[in-house]
Amino acid sequence: MVTRLSASDAAFFGLENSSTPMYVGSLSIVRKPRGGLGYETLLATVEQRLPQIPRYRQKVRAVPFGLARPVWIDDDDFDITYHIRRSALPSPGSDAQLHDLIARIGSRPLDASRPLWEMYLIEGLARNRIAIYTKSHQALVNGMSALEIGHVIADRTPKAPEFGEDIWIPAREPSGGQLLVGAMGEWITRPTAQAAALRSSVQETITNVGALVDVGRRVAEVARTVARGTAPSSPLNTTVSRNRRLAVAAHALEDYRDLRARYDCDVNDVVLAVVTGALRNWLLSRGEPVNATSTVRAMAPNSVYPDGEIDSDGPGQAISEVSPFLVDLPVGEGNAVVRLSQIAHATESHSSAASLVDARTIVTLSGFAPPTLHAMGIRVATSFSARQFNLLITNVPGAQRQMYIAGAKLLETYAVAPLLANQVLAIAVTSYNGMLYFGINADRDAMSDVDVLPLLLRESLDELLEAGR
Repeated sequence: MVTRLSASDAAFFGLENSSTPMYVGSLSIVRKPRGGLGYETLLATVEQRLPQIPRYRQKVRAVPFGLARPVWIDDDDFDITYHIRRSALPSPGSDAQLHDLIARIGSRPLDASRPLWEMYLIEGLARNRIAIYTKSHQALVNGMSALEIGHVIADRTPKAPEFGEDIWIPAREPSGGQLLVGAMGEWITRPTAQAAALRSSVQETITNVGALVDVGRRVAEVARTVARGTAPSSPLNTTVSRNRRLAVAAHALEDYRDLRARYDCDVNDVVLAVVTGALRNWLLSRGEPVNATSTVRAMAPNSVYPDGEIDSDGPGQAISEVSPFLVDLPVGEGNAVVRLSQIAHATESHSSAASLVDARTIVTLSGFAPPTLHAMGIRVATSFSARQFNLLITNVPGAQRQMYIAGAKLLETYAVAPLLANQVLAIAVTSYNGMLYFGINADRDAMSDVDVLPLLLRESLDELLEAGR
């Protein structure tokens, strides 16, 4: 089956470079079952779910002479053992060693001649644990017809549901001539749309994310974005290298709920306030100038559920929309409660309904939604110029119950958001089973001290909790 890439998918595919690869990563830590979790078991689990995510067996093929956007075609040489790989730490492997390994894997480009995803089963982790790391190209996940693979491999019980036999026969790969004929046919039937697509495919852009503008984006949204201007000057914005560092943090969700009730705000407000406090102390630790009016601007896409709860679970999370949100984090404010109050006021005045990005409705009737929602948050963020914000913070709700992968208990889950042009830090927050998990992705050269951020996040949260007592 041949399907043309959307304008945004094509931009993700064509405009990335070796320093800013456009894929989202997901790190899952599971408890090793009594019978073990072998490579063959994981392989079989993923194979069973592939019919739910058909794009994971398709690759991208360019149209000759660039006459139209590239197309998705079935990979007639699909080899799942190429995409699912086995690795190990020197036992007993530490979390720090695991994070170093993930940072190296995350820095490597995906093979553009194959379906754009990889999964790693990482053994040898201390305390009877196993890690599963996946990375999927942003062009692969649109949140509607294509979900992130982590969305479909998690189960609510140790015993996986029954799946019917998968008989997949790849369609024959079209020739270059057939792709040309298809492109010419679209020129005849839709000349205006094709001309616009061609212009967007060859036009030089200032940044690799500035061109990711949906055709249907509202004029009013553009006006609102332009009005914000460029982001404040910050050490968070400098040249991005090819190498990464990963740090993580885990906090009890109940602490955030207590602060939400104490200060009559949202859990997301508390998350942003905790990050603000950590960034403030990080800047001070570097000797950066911080005055009373200093801010750091974050793109913090909102996942909006019908019931408004961050911890929606089960069929009740039927429809979610991801809304863009630019917020100035008051890193110059020394009082933690005042910081939270300022952020809560900013979010309260933000109208999600007025700024929903077109085609960002996600149907999530089952499965583990956070990986897909993080991918959609990144999509929303990259429809804006990276010069308009200093860093990306995604915060998405997950199941508040025990989940399983291939029969193994899912203990922790961390999203790894990509770094955008000239942005050396990205933070992804996931709520799951009573905890909040922070995945902190940073440039190895520009943020060699990223390992202090987990401690600073803890101190920032404690500061708010102490003030609320």
